[in-house]
Amino acid sequence: MTTIAVGREASRVELTVRGVVLGVLITFAFTAANVYLGLKVALTFATSIPAAVISMALLRAFRNSTIVENNIVQTVASAAGAMASVVFVLPGLVMIGAWSGFPFWTTFGICAAGGILGVMYTIPLRRALVTQSNLPYPEGVAAAQVLTVGSGARGDTAESETDSRLGLLTISVGAIASAAYAAIAASRVFAGEVGGYFRTSNGGATGLGAQMSMALFGAGHLMGVAVGAAMLVGLAVTWGVAVPVLTAMAPAAGAAADVAQGVWSHQVRFIGAGAIGVAAIWTLAKLAVPLWTGIASAIAAQRRRTAGEGAELGRTEQDIPIGVMAVISLICLVPIAVLLANFVSGGPLAPLALPLTIAALAYIVVAGFAVAAVCGYMAGLIGSSNSPVSGMAILSVLGAALLIAAIGMPILHGGDVKPLIAFALLVTSVLIAVAVSANDNLQDLKTGQLVDATPWRQQVALVIGVIAGSAVIPVVLNLLNKAYGFAGANAHAISATPLAAPQATLISTIAAGVVGGNLPWGLIGIGALLGAALVVVDELLRRTGRRSLPPLGAALAIYLPSSVTVPVIIGAFAGWFYDRSVAKRPNGEAAKRLGVLLVSGYIVGDSLLNVAHAGLIVASGKSAPLALVPEDFGPAKLLAITVYGLVAVSLYLWTARQAAKA
Repeated sequence: MTTIAVGREASRVELTVRGVVLGVLITFAFTAANVYLGLKVALTFATSIPAAVISMALLRAFRNSTIVENNIVQTVASAAGAMASVVFVLPGLVMIGAWSGFPFWTTFGICAAGGILGVMYTIPLRRALVTQSNLPYPEGVAAAQVLTVGSGARGDTAESETDSRLGLLTISVGAIASAAYAAIAASRVFAGEVGGYFRTSNGGATGLGAQMSMALFGAGHLMGVAVGAAMLVGLAVTWGVAVPVLTAMAPAAGAAADVAQGVWSHQVRFIGAGAIGVAAIWTLAKLAVPLWTGIASAIAAQRRRTAGEGAELGRTEQDIPIGVMAVISLICLVPIAVLLANFVSGGPLAPLALPLTIAALAYIVVAGFAVAAVCGYMAGLIGSSNSPVSGMAILSVLGAALLIAAIGMPILHGGDVKPLIAFALLVTSVLIAVAVSANDNLQDLKTGQLVDATPWRQQVALVIGVIAGSAVIPVVLNLLNKAYGFAGANAHAISATPLAAPQATLISTIAAGVVGGNLPWGLIGIGALLGAALVVVDELLRRTGRRSLPPLGAALAIYLPSSVTVPVIIGAFAGWFYDRSVAKRPNGEAAKRLGVLLVSGYIVGDSLLNVAHAGLIVASGKSAPLALVPEDFGPAKLLAITVYGLVAVSLYLWTARQAAKA
C-alpha cells in the first residue's frame, strides 16, 4: 500500500472533517447561485475567495485552525464555480428536444466523472503550470493573500502583528469599496455597464462597452501589463477592424449597438474561436517540455515511494501518486463509456453504438487532456473567472461533431440529424466538465503552493468538491427548467420569460452547423491565420528579450465581449502605472504588496456581493431585487464612470500612504 503522509506531517491540521463539511456546505450554496447566473448572463464567479473569507470567519472559533485548513475549505468550495460552468453546454440537450429535463444520474455522472478526470489531469500539470511556471494566476494569488492576511492576524511579534493588521485593513477596504460599488450598481443608481456605439461613414457600426466591475479591474492589475497589452491588441483588431468592416460589408438597419453586437456575436466570435484554437495548440506545443518534465518528476517520486524513500520526499512534492492517478482516470472512463453507450443504444444510431462510443471515449481521453492543459494555462494567465471556457467548448464541439458526423451520417442517409447533434453535445459536456475542473483546480493548487499546502491533500479535497458540486447541478437545473425554461425549448415553464442560456444556444448552433454542413468555416479559418500571426509576433518580440505579446491574451480579447476585456485592460495598465510610481520610494516593495492586497479585496467584495445578489434574485423571483430607480435612470452612466475612476485612484493613493506610514 502506498503511504503519502509521512512522519509528523500525517497529524498536520489540514485535511479535516470539519473543513471538508464546511467546504461542501458552501459548495451547495455557491453552485446553485452559479448555475442560475450562468444561464442568466453567461458568466460565473470564482468562489475560492468568498469561501476562504467565510472559512476564516467560522473556523476562527477553533484554536487549532490553520491557514492550510482554511485553504482546504476554499479548495472544496471552488468546485462550485468550476462545475457550474457545464451549464454552458448541457441545456442544449433540452433546447433541441433530446431531453425534457435533466436526469439526475446521467447529469451527475457527466459532471462527476468528467470533473474527477480533470483533477487527475492536473496532477502532472501542477508541476508544468504551477511550480515550474511564472504565470500570474491572479485569483490564486489573491486567494493566497486573503488566507495569509486573515490567518496572519494572530502574529506572534509586534512587527508581524502590525504587518498583518495593515494587510487585513487593506483587503477589507478594497472589499468594502468593491461590494459597495457593486451594490449601488445593483440598485441601478450606477450603471452596471457603460458603452458607446456609433455608425461609420460607410454604413458600418462599432463601439465599446465596459462592465463597471472593480473585480475585473483587480484581475487586470494582478495579471500584469504584458497580458493587458496583448488584450488591447485583440480589442483593437476586433472593434477597430473586424466589426466595422463586417458591418459595412452587409449594412443593416437598427441601433448601432445592436448591429455591432450582432455581428460580433454571430461572426467575429468565430474568428476569435479560430485564433484561440491556434494559440492553444501553440501553447500546448510550448508546454511539451515542462509537461514531460512534470510527468517524469511524478514518476520519479513514485519510484522513491516504492523504494521506501517516501519519508525523504518533500511534503510539497507529495502529489497523489502517478499510479493511483492512472487507476482513478481509468475508473472514471467506465461510467463515461456507459453513459455514452446508453445514450445512443436506443435510437436510430443503435447500430453504430459501439464505434461511436469507442471513438467518443478516445476523443475525450485525448482532447480532455489538451483542453485541461489549455484551460489551466489560460486560468494562470487571466484567472479562472475570466478564462473563456466557452471558447474551449466551441473547439471541443467542433471536433466532437466532425468525428460523430463522419461515423454517423452514412447510416442516417439524409434523415433526422438531431441524434448526432445530441450525441455531440453529450460528448462536449463531458469535455467541458474536464476543462472547467482543470481550469479552477490549477488556481487552487497555486494558492496551495503559496500557503505551503500539501498537494495530495488538496487534490483529495478537489475530488470531494467536484462530487458535491455535481450532486447539486441536476437538482438546480431541473428546478430552473420547470420554473423558467430555456429560450427556444419546447417545454412549458411557469414563467413567461425563459432563461436565455446564451452559451448553450451558441454551442448547440455550432453542433447543428457542423452536422448540417453550414458552419462558417471561413471565419474560423481567418481566425486561425490571425492566431498564427499573433504567435509569430510574440516569438519575434521574445527574441528581443524585453517584451512579449501572449497570443492567447490577444485571442481572448477577440472572443470575449468588450464589456469584460475593457476593465481588465484598464486594471492592467493602472497597476503597471501604480507599481512604477511607488517603485523608487524607500517603501516601494511594501507599497506594491499592499497594492496586490487592495485589488485582491476588490475581487473578494465583488464575489461576496454576487453571491448575496444571486440569492436575492432566486428568492425574490425578480431580475433586479435591489433596484431603486428605473432602468433608464439618466445620470447612471456618468455617475458610474466618475465614481469608478475616483475609487480606483483614491484607493491607490491611500494604499501608498499606508505603506509610507508602516
